[in-house]
Amino acid sequence: MTQDTPSLFISHGAPTIALDAGDATHRFLRGLGRALGRPEAVLVVSAHWEADAPHVSSAIRPETIHDFYGFPDPLYRLVYPAPGAPALASRVAQLLPDAGIQVTVDAERGLDHGAWIPLMLMYPEADIPVTQLSVQVASGPEHHYRVGKALRVLRREGVLIIGSGGFTHNLGAVDFHSESTVLPAWGEEFRAWVDRAIEEGRIDDLLNYRSMAPHAARNHPREEHFLPLFAALGAGGGATRVHTDVAYGTLAMDAYRFD
Repeated sequence: MTQDTPSLFISHGAPTIALDAGDATHRFLRGLGRALGRPEAVLVVSAHWEADAPHVSSAIRPETIHDFYGFPDPLYRLVYPAPGAPALASRVAQLLPDAGIQVTVDAERGLDHGAWIPLMLMYPEADIPVTQLSVQVASGPEHHYRVGKALRVLRREGVLIIGSGGFTHNLGAVDFHSESTVLPAWGEEFRAWVDRAIEEGRIDDLLNYRSMAPHAARNHPREEHFLPLFAALGAGGGATRVHTDVAYGTLAMDAYRFD
């Protein structure tokens, strides 16, 4: 695969997704890697790396960061030893300033679970170079959309751009014992609004979702898990929803492909 890779938005869910072969999103991610084929490299915009300005990792051998607590011991023994992508990081460090967006190169940053868990399912061989780009919570959707647009050219160079977050992400409303696959009304109304806006290409509405979408703040008390969507949207084109599911009663696990 050397040209015209898509950009993706995926909801990565709880870390236990890596171990639960019966989970619908686990199975989806397994199949997604096979369906996409092998990219030249992967750039993940992860909700779990926050910085005041864009940071990109140039680590040659990024460590597997277990940035979660209280989960089963086997999760902490998992590693994803993919090579880093310093050449891709250098490209990002060129493209963003060309678009008027300053960026810092971080030589140490490893892969947080927003990156390595979905990649472990998509590309279990761990042989594709991968790097991460941070989110800037204070900068909002339009900034991340501009970041994505600035990086769109990478898709023609065989780079798979993934925004990894959550379609809804109110941890205060999560019920870890729930097996419901139906969102509460406040979640479903938000999900339906966003899906329709993406399908209809209403970019301005999406950029202003905080004031326009129903129950936006309830579904995203903080924006860090939604901002990767805008990076993927900016990097991509026409949208297709490729997965939908619900975890723990309130977490929409929707995923989109932008071609």
